[in-house]
Amino acid sequence: MQLTFLGTGGAQQVPVFGCSCLACQRARQDNRYARGPCSALLQSGDETILIDAGQCHLEQRFAPGELSRIMLTHYHMDHVQGLFPLRWGMGELIPVFGPPDSQGCDDLFKHPGILDFQAPFTPFEPVQWSGMTVTPVPLQHSKITFGYVFRKNGASGNTLAWLCDTCGLPPQTLAFLQNTPLEHLVLDCSHPPGDTPPRNHNDINQALAIHHVLQPQHTWLTHISHTLDNWLQENRLPESVSPARDGITLAL
Repeated sequence: MQLTFLGTGGAQQVPVFGCSCLACQRARQDNRYARGPCSALLQSGDETILIDAGQCHLEQRFAPGELSRIMLTHYHMDHVQGLFPLRWGMGELIPVFGPPDSQGCDDLFKHPGILDFQAPFTPFEPVQWSGMTVTPVPLQHSKITFGYVFRKNGASGNTLAWLCDTCGLPPQTLAFLQNTPLEHLVLDCSHPPGDTPPRNHNDINQALAIHHVLQPQHTWLTHISHTLDNWLQENRLPESVSPARDGITLAL
């Protein structure tokens, strides 16, 4: 089982349009530091799962039949915008899973095209897909949002949690994850430390506190802003915490 970060930025992305800060200048000069919309590709056996669909031009990036399914954390535009042109494609339907949000985004539910929207996940109710167990967990965001815990069946320790977008964790989710040994934790962290408490995304203090409580083998920060990138250039993280970057692959 392996996970590849397709994008590690927020809705602004990095570089930010019109910004000349050090992080944005660096990203323009060296594409390795650019951050696209937050999403990933999970591959396990014959399963190829797209986690969130905020990347543009999905219809060009993937061949027909390549994606086994699409999993959405929530229906904010920066996590679903790639679905709008993809839906007008032709051929086999693509199963799409997500939280129980009856509003969705714009007219995706009304005009799904080749997107086959499935019954919404139920919190903490695991599903089995081709040798893996996937458990949805509620997160704290301005729109109903789920994180996902992926475990390769029959392999101890091969567990990854994807927790984005969130600001802190609900008590039930925190308790569930404390009883789930994690090899990799992918965690929302958009902001450097600040005097104003964040509303929709973790700052570095919240992210490190979650890392300390859950004790994964390694935590990867994602949904990173240019302000956090600037902070990271001048500050060090614990050895078991790293900022993710677009294109990195984690092997479990």
